[in-house]
Amino acid sequence: MKKILLVFGTRPEAIKMAPLVKALQQKPETFETLVCVTGQHREMLDQVLRIFEIVPDYDLAIMKPGQDLYDITARVLSGMRDVLKEVQPDWVLVHGDTTTSMATALASFYQQIPVGHIEAGLRTHNIYSPWPEEMNRQITGRISTFHFAPTALSQLNLLQEGIDRTKIQVTGNTVIDALNLVIDKIKSNSSAENEISEILNGQGLNSNLLKSWLTDRRLILITGHRRENFGEGFLNICHAIKELALQYPNVDFVYPVHINPNVMKPVNEILGNKEAGGLKNVYLIAPIDYLPFVYLMSRSYLVLTDSGGIQEEAPGLGKPVLVMRDTTERPEALDAGTVLLVGTDKVKIVTEVIRLLENKSHYQTMSKASNPYGNGNASEQILDVLRK
Repeated sequence: MKKILLVFGTRPEAIKMAPLVKALQQKPETFETLVCVTGQHREMLDQVLRIFEIVPDYDLAIMKPGQDLYDITARVLSGMRDVLKEVQPDWVLVHGDTTTSMATALASFYQQIPVGHIEAGLRTHNIYSPWPEEMNRQITGRISTFHFAPTALSQLNLLQEGIDRTKIQVTGNTVIDALNLVIDKIKSNSSAENEISEILNGQGLNSNLLKSWLTDRRLILITGHRRENFGEGFLNICHAIKELALQYPNVDFVYPVHINPNVMKPVNEILGNKEAGGLKNVYLIAPIDYLPFVYLMSRSYLVLTDSGGIQEEAPGLGKPVLVMRDTTERPEALDAGTVLLVGTDKVKIVTEVIRLLENKSHYQTMSKASNPYGNGNASEQILDVLRK
């Protein structure tokens, strides 16, 4: 039996690691599965753990007020030292590009424990965009023993960096596994949709509004939180949304606003006053659980985001994605036509949203493009490698 320790700390990591945790737990005769969370995101992480019914074996609880990247790295590194000494796993699995993943990989290296990197090989080749994620991912890749690449392009990136082909497996992305689990959960549980509606109603999205997105109104779902957009970038984003909301009063804009003050301040100042700004169709809500977020995404017409994971999830639901970043480590979606980069240029954001709202042919092209991130069996492919 192999002892597998999965380590993650943020909401996006938890979403993408959850289906792998569940798949491993279903094979107790083959794997002893242990989960360690760092708490790099606390409340948002716990939401995902509840949805997927995952109880961590270890919790480093590193989140402190005013922490920076130095603090996060040091706390994860020192915390993982003790966990690894106690568990002595055969494999440590980390995900993607977070500081949790990078520091955990380094801690494992110090104890000569093999690291498996889930969602390996994504690259922009610009260490400052996205920052610090690009360098976190590259460092994790240099340490890892095995690389689970989501796409052939990710595999090619690794091969070009000198990684042995026998140490790479193209699996698709586990986010599609997670998306399928959540959609199935909503469909199979008769009370799930009612519970989600109640949650959203508490955020000011009443049942009539939810129903209208299936009939006479359209929903644009917005997320934004990236560090590189702080300052002028977020001001441009907010002014673009305001202009669109005023121009299209029959289109609703729902924005779950990240709790970071660098996000909340410009969003609330520019978009928060419905009466003064005339923005009755802009709904600023608190961050929501993954389950209601997937529900909103399924009801949306298009998604405006600076997130990485949503570039993979939304196309799985047939939703065009406009990415408010200058670069993306997910060019497969660009090539497939499901995603378009608009940066934080106000004019470009407004222009491309209008194009999707007005040009039905363009919308159909983006919404029906094939998703390059697999069909939802990534976790099983990862298990096959670990068995061997």
